[in-house]
Amino acid sequence: MNDLVKKQLSDAQTLMNKAVEHCDAELLKIRAGKASANMLDGITVDYYGTQTLLSQVCGISTPDPRTLVAQPWEKHMIGPIEKAIIDSNIGLNPQNDGMVIRMNVPPLTEERRKDLFKKAKEEAERGRISIRNIRKDTNGKIQRLKSEGVSEDEIKTGEGEVQKLTDSFIVKVDKLVESKEKDIMTI
Repeated sequence: MNDLVKKQLSDAQTLMNKAVEHCDAELLKIRAGKASANMLDGITVDYYGTQTLLSQVCGISTPDPRTLVAQPWEKHMIGPIEKAIIDSNIGLNPQNDGMVIRMNVPPLTEERRKDLFKKAKEEAERGRISIRNIRKDTNGKIQRLKSEGVSEDEIKTGEGEVQKLTDSFIVKVDKLVESKEKDIMTI
């Protein structure tokens, strides 16, 4: 296979890996009834005038499956951290005891589980769409290699390899969402 085609395949594989990693990270943010530090990912707090990730201004732990604890590294940050958690609208009610912030993770109702599973499926579909867009872009780049002297056979082979890559990465996304479904639906 031509080196130019191989480079396009390598680039596509890298991009598809990133798409799967992003999908996995987004699925981790969907809470499944168990406390997880990932539930607080993406929450920012005002730290000396700069929006800073919560995980960079406090330690986050899960002492038991139903409790999250945020322990600020600077005592005066407890108020802004509590406000940031409330403002994030993730469904947790922080309780501030002056030293740490405790959050009880309520058990999920059947309806809420279905909503979360629907959200997980939507996230997985975004991952699949991203992978298919990478396939489309890569096939376009491979087609343009004709002008650089790449043979028609090598282009067809390259497109076939891109399709194999696409199929394998879509299977990875499917496995991620299947795992998340089990996590969400387990009481």
